Amino acid sequence: MLKEFKAFIAKGNVMDMAVGIIVGAAFTAIVKSMVDDLINPIIGIFTGGLDFTNRYAVISGDVAAGTSLEAAREAGASIFAYGSFFMAVINFFIIAFVVFMLVRYVNKVKSLAEKPEEVVPEVPAGPSELDVLIEIRDSLKK
Repeated sequence: MLKEFKAFIAKGNVMDMAVGIIVGAAFTAIVKSMVDDLINPIIGIFTGGLDFTNRYAVISGDVAAGTSLEAAREAGASIFAYGSFFMAVINFFIIAFVVFMLVRYVNKVKSLAEKPEEVVPEVPAGPSELDVLIEIRDSLKK
């Protein structure tokens, strides 16, 4: 079983997946910062300063109006956090768009890096060696 595990880990696709997961985790931090620090304020400008992250509805429990989402959760109230969900959806679309652009760019670079097959101009083929020998034989018969 240990040998099988070593063979599994040594495969290139497993290492590629591990690298992808690590890079993906780092990329998630960048996207989270972009959403929290850049996109949310822009959305807030268009919505009159509304911050979706702290938007929620209290299902049960006592929470004073204007309490932050984190404080409402710490108070033990049952919360319907639609703002957090909305931000998660925005994060998904941003990540999906950025990954799409990266894949598109990588595919374009790959296609440019691949050398097109060099087209060899067709040289008119002369008589083959066999044709020449047959012609010589026929001329000697005459």
